[in-house]
Amino acid sequence: MEKQIWIAITFIAFLLSFTVVGIYSATQKQNTTTDYLLASRNVNPWLTALSAMATHQSGYLFIATIGFTYKVGFASIWIAIAPRIGDYIAWWLVFKRLRLVSQQTNSETVSSFLGQENLGQKNQGRLITIISALIIIVFLGTYASAQLLAASKGLNAIFGWNYQIGIIIGAVIVVAYCFSGGIRASIWTDSVQAVLMIVSLWVLFIVSLIACGGFGELWVKLNAIDPTLTNWIPANLPWGFFPYFLGWLAAGFAVVGQPHILVRGMAIDSPDNIALARNIKVVCSLMNSLAAFGIGLTARVLLPDLMTSGDPELALPNLSIELLPAVLVGLMLAGLFSAAISTADSQILSCSAALSQDLVPSATHSYRKAKIATLVVTALVLAIALTTNKSVFAVIIFSWSVLACGLGPLLVLRVWQKPVSVPVAITMMIIGIVVSIIWKLGLNLSSAIYQVFPGMVAGFIVYGIANFLIEPKNLSK
Repeated sequence: MEKQIWIAITFIAFLLSFTVVGIYSATQKQNTTTDYLLASRNVNPWLTALSAMATHQSGYLFIATIGFTYKVGFASIWIAIAPRIGDYIAWWLVFKRLRLVSQQTNSETVSSFLGQENLGQKNQGRLITIISALIIIVFLGTYASAQLLAASKGLNAIFGWNYQIGIIIGAVIVVAYCFSGGIRASIWTDSVQAVLMIVSLWVLFIVSLIACGGFGELWVKLNAIDPTLTNWIPANLPWGFFPYFLGWLAAGFAVVGQPHILVRGMAIDSPDNIALARNIKVVCSLMNSLAAFGIGLTARVLLPDLMTSGDPELALPNLSIELLPAVLVGLMLAGLFSAAISTADSQILSCSAALSQDLVPSATHSYRKAKIATLVVTALVLAIALTTNKSVFAVIIFSWSVLACGLGPLLVLRVWQKPVSVPVAITMMIIGIVVSIIWKLGLNLSSAIYQVFPGMVAGFIVYGIANFLIEPKNLSK
């Protein structure tokens, strides 16, 4: 009981520190939609990088990645490495031009950016904006609900609270962050949380590795539990290793379809600082991914019963309780909670932007209505989180793929200012999503190659066919 009290004190102390950062950010805010949604496009590259890392890796890293590694062993290394390569390529090819073109077109949201080029006579691009906004609200909202569920899993494992309490606490904190300073509060708190994520993961990895007896003993003990856990290549890959690796590389490139990450690139203070932000983000992301990978492996040795009588997605909080003193358990819980909330607040802001700026014309450029939309979206996300019983890994992987395939190909074309007609743009979005879902649920081929790859390729194929059949100069009509 005394240990739980100290865990709670440490956890609350960290939460209060994040809240102070969010409240302080309010002293810098301006009561405009541009400031609420893009921090007046004046975010320095370090904050851009750290916040993008935190909002990207989220509860997926602390809960889902560790749980997946716990189950499959060394073969999960590729979901730590391959996406980082794809992520780097996306920031290299897309994000600098995203910052330039989004300002040139005066786009404050991802949906308005996708529709902006065709906004002319008869407001043709409006339909693109509406459809992309609906995609964002539905699937990014579902993604955000998985973050609240991830946060609640940590609270459940350490304090024994039911999931509903943790979900509601997470939603309240998200609203507090968003209301205090919009995207600026989200970015500032995410950056502090990013540092905590790195420190907490590496502390637990080092302690758990020592408890296992070092790398050599870890390998021997995993091999004794199940020889397949020490295989570097996943077993029973339908099409072999290369397509599997390519699919996860595409998963990293899929950031081009994730509004909560794209908005960081739109908000940075200068396009010339994108390269620095990219390098910081990818290095920090790789550090976190490798630490999470190590924790999953050590947890399989130190907590073998989770495989049969527990939940592997709770490996991190359970391992923390087993190995760490109360203060450091509080640190780990704060790290997990921060990872989830740092993503949820960004996603809810992106959804509220889609609702208030893109779907409801009367609310455009209304600061008050943007905040009301935040409340509406949070209520929707809360309802989804309270009623879902899916694993965090499954929900995030599915939502990530749909957003990537629905928005990614069109965004790449917009960034490079290629002409795209309204019918072609809409067809690209629909075909990309349909192929992704059929690949996963109909053909059941996601174990061969992650559905992001065929879904995004299908979107580009639609554009290629249209480009072949229609003269490029007529393609934007």
